[in-house]
Amino acid sequence: MSTCDFGLIGLAVMGENLVLNIESRGFSVAVFNRTVEKVDNFVNGRAKGKNIVGCHSIEELVKNLKRPRKVMLLVKAGAAVDSFIDMLIPHLEKGDIIIDGGNTYFPDTIRRTKYVEDKGLLYIGTGVSGGEEGALRGPSIMPGGSNAAWEHVKPIFQAVAAKAPDGSPCCEWVGQGGAGHFVKMVHNGIEYGDMQMICEAYSLMKNVLGMSNKEMEEAFIEWNKGELDSYLIEITSEIMGYTDEETGKPMVEMILDTAGQKGTGRWTSEQGLALGIPAMTIAEAVFARTMSAIKEERVAAAKVLKGPKPEFKGDKKEFVEMIRKALYASKICSYAQGYQLMRAAAEEYKWDLKYGSIALLWRAGCIIRAQFLGKIKEAFDKNPKLQNLLMDEYFKSVIESTQTAWRKVIATAVESGIPVPAFSSALAYYDGYRSERLPANLLQAQRDYFGAHTYERTDKPRGQFFHTNWTGRGGNTVSTTYNA
Repeated sequence: MSTCDFGLIGLAVMGENLVLNIESRGFSVAVFNRTVEKVDNFVNGRAKGKNIVGCHSIEELVKNLKRPRKVMLLVKAGAAVDSFIDMLIPHLEKGDIIIDGGNTYFPDTIRRTKYVEDKGLLYIGTGVSGGEEGALRGPSIMPGGSNAAWEHVKPIFQAVAAKAPDGSPCCEWVGQGGAGHFVKMVHNGIEYGDMQMICEAYSLMKNVLGMSNKEMEEAFIEWNKGELDSYLIEITSEIMGYTDEETGKPMVEMILDTAGQKGTGRWTSEQGLALGIPAMTIAEAVFARTMSAIKEERVAAAKVLKGPKPEFKGDKKEFVEMIRKALYASKICSYAQGYQLMRAAAEEYKWDLKYGSIALLWRAGCIIRAQFLGKIKEAFDKNPKLQNLLMDEYFKSVIESTQTAWRKVIATAVESGIPVPAFSSALAYYDGYRSERLPANLLQAQRDYFGAHTYERTDKPRGQFFHTNWTGRGGNTVSTTYNA
């Protein structure tokens, strides 16, 4: 008998917790896992006594669902998603909906949306952010795909999503095709930047100022009361205050300094390159993780490669405030890059992205939830066609009030031999964006010299290209392609 409102395949950590969340909002859920033992363990364990039906086959799962059937996949991104789609299709009918809730690369979602729609079905690719706790208590949900599917899943998605301080759900339709997964990818890229910048603030406090973990904990607690109020600052303060039971030392100092990644930050950086957007801070955050991964090489290099030793002689309290300002200014530039990337993608893929609404999706439930996202919403409310967050009056004024401290922090880091790639690239982005003239004129001259790639002139209209026979030995033939 078809009684369940929703179906879910994949009972790993996210799957289990999301099912419990959905059921707690008054919806019945049918579940399936390729390893059926997990189904039985879940139904007889955490799901016992709840309105959750365990199924031992896809056919059984589908038979338990109300029409139009809604089946969500929370399985490993890649081939597993395609495999389950093909297993599901024969059991579904026109208008039924397949949902991919994993961390999928958005071109795959574009492809799958067309494939599933061609079968007469509907498809949703949705970002789900918030980790284990978010899945259980309320994540940020970023759905895209077949527009006709939204009305059928909207009541469920918005019921289970996190709620912003004003009570609105952190879930709204993002757009056609791969829009939802693209926005989730950018979210994760921004997350990479946020985390790296906080790590650089920690490194400066520890290695330049010589602060204790208790002092750093207090600093992060204080920062979380103001402009930097966010989930990542909050958990950083808690990490700083956590003691390792085995050694009695700060837990963070017992953790090996090699960071992992799952690819979403790299995807974001690659899309910056593909779409011609300078997402340099996000890219530097990715590279910082890859630098951390070559631990053995770094240990060997540290024994032979010399640099300055930090010797701070100023006011520690004053410099901590400078670090806070540098962090906030860098954060703004990182978000500006993320929003530029979304704007370029919207133009490339013909998506009607609502940038202010996207900021609201991230106000609660997700990893980058932060107070200042409300300021982004206000910026796009004032100017829906805003090209860059740096051009908004609020963010412009913040940079003006923080950039002296920002520059001093980076200068101190350089003089002390402390790497701050995210802080530095964010400042380079700001200085590059505000530069009326960059040295790319010389670069273009070089390209024309060795490859006849042509150039535009300052005294001629844009779109007219010229070539110089620099050596007198070249001919008049020029390259057939021109890339600015």
